[in-house]
Amino acid sequence: MSTVDADRLQEFFRPKSVALVGATDKSGWSLSTYNNLLQHGFSGDVHLVNPKTPVVHGVETHRSLSAIPGPVDLVYVMTPIEVVPLVLEEGAARGIRNYVILTAGYGEVGEEGAVREQEVADIARRHDLTVLGPNGNGFINAADSITPYGLPIPPPLLGGSVGVVLQSGALASNVLAFAQARNIGISLLVSMGNETVMSVTDVMNALVEAPNTKVIALFLESIRHPEEFAEIARRALAAGKPIVALKIGRSVKASRTAQAHTGALVGDDKTVDAAFRQLGVIRVGSLEDLMVTAGMLAETGPLPGNRIGVVTPSGGASEIISDRAEDEGLELPEFAEATTAALREVLPPFATPNNPLDVTGYVLLDRQLMSKALDVVAADPGVDVIMLLQDMPRTTPDFDLAVETYRHTAGVIRSSPKPVVIVGNVLIDVSETGRALREAAGYPQIAGGIEHGMTALGHAVRWSQTYRRHQSGADAPVAVEVEVTVAEGLPSRTGTWTERHASAFLAANGIPMVPSRVATSPDEAARHAEEVGFPVVLKAAADDLEHKSDLGGVELGLHDAESVRTAAARIAASLAKAGHDGTTTVVQPMRSGGTELLVGVVRDPSWGLTLAVAMGGVWVEILGDSQLRLLPVSEAEARQAVESLRSAAVLRGARGQAPVDLDTLAGVVARIGAIAVALGDELESLEVNPLLVSGDRIEALDALITWRS
Repeated sequence: MSTVDADRLQEFFRPKSVALVGATDKSGWSLSTYNNLLQHGFSGDVHLVNPKTPVVHGVETHRSLSAIPGPVDLVYVMTPIEVVPLVLEEGAARGIRNYVILTAGYGEVGEEGAVREQEVADIARRHDLTVLGPNGNGFINAADSITPYGLPIPPPLLGGSVGVVLQSGALASNVLAFAQARNIGISLLVSMGNETVMSVTDVMNALVEAPNTKVIALFLESIRHPEEFAEIARRALAAGKPIVALKIGRSVKASRTAQAHTGALVGDDKTVDAAFRQLGVIRVGSLEDLMVTAGMLAETGPLPGNRIGVVTPSGGASEIISDRAEDEGLELPEFAEATTAALREVLPPFATPNNPLDVTGYVLLDRQLMSKALDVVAADPGVDVIMLLQDMPRTTPDFDLAVETYRHTAGVIRSSPKPVVIVGNVLIDVSETGRALREAAGYPQIAGGIEHGMTALGHAVRWSQTYRRHQSGADAPVAVEVEVTVAEGLPSRTGTWTERHASAFLAANGIPMVPSRVATSPDEAARHAEEVGFPVVLKAAADDLEHKSDLGGVELGLHDAESVRTAAARIAASLAKAGHDGTTTVVQPMRSGGTELLVGVVRDPSWGLTLAVAMGGVWVEILGDSQLRLLPVSEAEARQAVESLRSAAVLRGARGQAPVDLDTLAGVVARIGAIAVALGDELESLEVNPLLVSGDRIEALDALITWRS
């Protein structure tokens, strides 16, 4: 679990003096770290430690940490791996609490390295040390010009309000380079390394508390502390600080509960998706989208809605934007009549005042045409956000005139009653001319390229909706809770309960189950069928049987006693052939019509109990139309999951079917989840499949429960 509090990290990332232990001219890391500190404005003392070389990087060295006069706030360790414990012990004896360990060869290389890493952890715990790494490049505190970082940082180092945390050393430099190329300012960038002491969630926690950070950008290979991650993500959402995450690793692990159909739906990556949606974490698919989205939100903050008014100088760009807006669920409303009339006053006569608005190439003659049009569109009552398509020029024949033009537009943007998001045409580096022009004109951040810009805008709008719901309290309803009833006649909670026992248990706990009778002979099955009423369904009741229909263990549409006896004999023969006992059967009334759903719960190894809602029956794994939620959930959250299915139109009454009572359905789904939560650590998986829904009739036809060993 996390071990370093936010106040301690504020101290860690703001040292007034740094010692580079293991400094040597033979190491590019050593030279880069030293140059970074000197060239990017660090005003404190930098001490070099090397017991064998008196001069390194043209500077006299100290033989040890103990030989350094005066205080040392941070030690950057670059020594061979066997020396690292000695450095930590010596520094601790001097009262130095903060360390970055660049040295590799720990848990990432195998068992021997893991032993060495545990030694570092033990020393840190014993002396109350804060350690970043090992096997990490360090950090860049751009806000305070403190850069103990092991790879070159080319100028300019742009300070800003995006905090970046990465579980990758090499990619950290690429992310930094991209941020510089697109003029995205960072507050803090941290390369985590092995997270032996300091974890991603530690740094996230500090960034939530940091006033100079507005957005948190994460590159994640794994989420080591899911509960803590969730708690910090909720606090970030409450504080209005978006978290944007690139989480890699999409494989579905084979350790899922094989006998439950639900296990085919709940893969590691799908569970991460569900967790991020519930927590308000924006998930992106590329490093470019990570930084473009973070940069946009740092500039705009929460956006008021999804109705976008677009101002561009290009008809072709307007078409691209229209297509991408549909992809992102963004609305491009028609302008109000007053807006259209006002636009005709400022546009050339050959321009058409539609949304997206193409002001045409006339911008080359009227340098203020874009800002005039922007001013008009911003007043439209049917528009929430303005998207302005504009790039910084790579060169300009008249810099002063360009500054005047962009300064005027910047003034219109600042005075706009609606947020203005500026997007460039393509994703290219901002030139030195463009960078200087933006600074001189006080121009806002420009998102790079229509493709990434529209992706970022879609993410920003959706996050803003989540944020507003959270602020209003709509996202914090009380989860359903139940006290589990122990039904009589059930076996111990071990192994797998198939339909007979699982259905009895769920029925006793408030889940509407189809009536069932257990028969131990064909004649008894026929008598039960006559009592239940024809037509009936006959199912094998063997305790070791999960996929009954695949083995000939289900007979449907039986209309008389003789057909029931014959079906019972067939089931017994089919199961005997497959090595199972089929003499005990379950008799149920035959249900027809309606829609079959699956509602299941499996235990994710990281996130815990996870609820799945999907189209059910035999179609569950074929269609793959499912929604996942981490438990516990409220009835409102359960309904939202149901309504998010691609096939939800069927439940609303498509093609003449009776619409399903979604409130009642949500109550059943939420109660299944609550039963799973109440069972706690005893439960491995629980599945109702199918759950038959038609109008106000909701009835579970089959169930399966697997208990943990």
